[in-house]
Amino acid sequence: MRVARRTFLASSLASLTAPAVLRLARADTPPIVLKLHHAFSAVSSVHDRFLSPWARKVEAEAGGRLHIDIFPSMELGGAPARLFDQARDGDAEIVWTAPGLDPGRFPKIETFELPFLPSRRALVSSKALEDFAAVYLNDEFDEVHPLCFSCADRGVIHAYTAVRSIEDIKDLKLHVQTRLAAEAMRVLGANPVPMPSEELPAALAAHVVDGCVDPWHMVPPFRLNDVLKAHTEFSDLSLSSRTYVLAMNKAAYERLPRDLKSVLDNNSGQLAAGMAGAMWDLQANAVAENVAQTGDVIVTLLPETVAHWHKATEPVVEAWLKEIKEHKIDGGKMIASAHALLAKYADVPEPQPPQSPPQQQESVTESPPRSAGVTTVPNANPPAPAVPTAAINPAPPQPPHAVTRTLAPAPTAPPAAKLAPATTPAPPAVKPASPPPQIATPAPPPSPSPPVAKPAPVLSAPPVPKSAPPPPATPASPPPPKTLNIPL
Repeated sequence: MRVARRTFLASSLASLTAPAVLRLARADTPPIVLKLHHAFSAVSSVHDRFLSPWARKVEAEAGGRLHIDIFPSMELGGAPARLFDQARDGDAEIVWTAPGLDPGRFPKIETFELPFLPSRRALVSSKALEDFAAVYLNDEFDEVHPLCFSCADRGVIHAYTAVRSIEDIKDLKLHVQTRLAAEAMRVLGANPVPMPSEELPAALAAHVVDGCVDPWHMVPPFRLNDVLKAHTEFSDLSLSSRTYVLAMNKAAYERLPRDLKSVLDNNSGQLAAGMAGAMWDLQANAVAENVAQTGDVIVTLLPETVAHWHKATEPVVEAWLKEIKEHKIDGGKMIASAHALLAKYADVPEPQPPQSPPQQQESVTESPPRSAGVTTVPNANPPAPAVPTAAINPAPPQPPHAVTRTLAPAPTAPPAAKLAPATTPAPPAVKPASPPPQIATPAPPPSPSPPVAKPAPVLSAPPVPKSAPPPPATPASPPPPKTLNIPL
C-alpha cells in the first residue's frame, strides 16, 4: 500500500514539474537563426519598410525562439539572379528575389509582367498575384517554400522630354527591367536597352540611353530625376511591372517545430503580400510628390489614350501566348484569371503613410482621389489660396487624352504677396485680432473719458479693423514648408 502511494505521489510530482522543466529547457535553448538574403540596400524601402518589419513581427510572435538575420546588398555573395538557387540549395534560408532575373525559367508568373495587365497600384497587383500563385504557381516554385509574392510599383517612362504619344517614344533608347517590357518597347518603336540597374546612371551620363521604363522606387537611389525631368504615367494600368517572391528553403521550413511553422504561416500569404504592396505604393507616391515639387513634369495619360497604347502592345501578348503554349500551358486562361483577381482587389483602400509629428501632419496628407486620369500630386503648401490652378503650369500643345501637371517649386515671397496682399504685414495682422472682444463688450475705445459708455463711441470702432479685415481670421504666416522623409 505504501509502495503504491509512493509511486502515485512520485508520478504526480513528475507530471507537475514536467512543464516547468520544459519551459526551462526552452529558455536555455538558443533561438533558431534564419538568414534572409536580398539585393536591395539597407536604406531601401524594401529593407526598411517591409523585410525588416516583417522579420521583427515573426520574431516577436515566436517568443524569441526564432531569429531572422537580414543580409542586404548581396552580403552573402553571389549575383541577384542566383538568389532563388541560394534558397533552393540552402545557402540562405530565405531570399527576396525577382524571378524575372532568370528569363524564361518561370513562364507562368510572367503573366503579371505582361504590358498593361497589372494595376498601377502595387497593393492591388500583389494581392491578386498571391491568389494567382495559389492556383497556378505551385509547380513552378515547388523547389522552395514560397512565403509570399508581390508586384513592384508601376512602370513609368522617365525621359529628357515629356512622352505624350507613341510617336514621342519612337527611336528612343530606353532602359527596361524585364524581357516583356523590352518586347513592348520594340513594338512601340523604341530601342530597349536591358542592363543591371546599377549601370543606369553611368549609361545616362554617357548618353547610352535616352531614358528608362522603371518604377518610381528606382528614382532616389540612382538620382534619375537629376537628369530625366519628364515622367509619363498611365491611368489605372501599368505599362510594365516586375514580380517578386519571398522564398524559403524547403528543408529549413520542415525542420522547424510545429508551432514555429504556424508563426511563419500566419505571417505569409496575403498578410505579407499586403505589406509588400503597401510598401511599394507608399514609396511610389512619396517619390512622385517629391519629383513634382522640384518642378519636373508628370504626364498622366487618360484611359482613352492608354487603350491606344494597350492595343499597340497586343503583339507582345500574342507572342507570349504562343511561347507558353509550347509548354502545354493555357495562357489565355491565366490572363483571364489575373484580370478577375485584379478586379476583386480593385477597391482595396489606398495605404496610409505613417503618422508624422503634429507640426507635419497637414503636409503629409493622403493623395486626393484620381479623376479622369489627372496626376494627383499632393500640394506641398496646403493653405487654401496659396497654390490655386494658377500655380499649375499648363503643358504646351499636346494631343487630347493626356493631362500634364507640374507643381511650381517652393513658393517664394513675391507670389505669396500677389495672392494674399492683405496678409503681407504679418505682425499687425496678428495683433488686431484682440479688438473683436472689445466691440462685443460695451467697453469704449481708448479715449480720455473711460466712464462714458454711450453707443456713439462704439460706432467709431469700425475703423480699427480696416488694418486687418476680419474674414481671414486664420494665421497670417504660411505654414512651414513640407519636409519629406523618402527612404532611398
